[in-house]
Amino acid sequence: MSRVGRMPVAIPAGVSVDIQGNQVLVKGAKGQLVRSFDPDMQITVDGTQLIVQRPTDQRRHRALHGLTRALLNNMVLGVSQGFSRTLEIEGVGYRAELQGNKLVLYVGYSHPVVFEPPAGISFTVDRSGRTIIISGADKELVGEIAARIRRVRPPEPYKGKGIRYLNEQIRRKAGKGGKGGKGGKK
Repeated sequence: MSRVGRMPVAIPAGVSVDIQGNQVLVKGAKGQLVRSFDPDMQITVDGTQLIVQRPTDQRRHRALHGLTRALLNNMVLGVSQGFSRTLEIEGVGYRAELQGNKLVLYVGYSHPVVFEPPAGISFTVDRSGRTIIISGADKELVGEIAARIRRVRPPEPYKGKGIRYLNEQIRRKAGKGGKGGKGGKK
């Protein structure tokens, strides 16, 4: 059996789970999430636990077993605690600010880059404008929005300027390494 799939998903207080066929609705303090799962997977509520069972030991069912359980766990954690990703901005003059609920990035282009948050996502920017926190109930959506923001100005390898994830290691390259100092013809 799948090691991930056979573990039950604990349902914390304040979270309700509604199963209708292969569609699961999870409601909690941070919002609600709906997702459709493969009809072969059997999802049941047993007291304060969600249990996922597979019909056979076929390769496809074994793969779906762990995936279904992991997705359900992320839904329950998302509506109870929420998820967040943190981005850092590095570079002279690079900064971010909030205008209403929109995120505005100033990262070396001739124009500011504006991000409108989708439903269920919120942005937080620190006072220095160097740290952005993306938070929401849907783990997949939080990660996707963080990746889109990072894609605006990915960190470059020479000076490290750009937008990076918190504690992301950037492989640095040496610049122009001339042998005799100033270089050029004599």
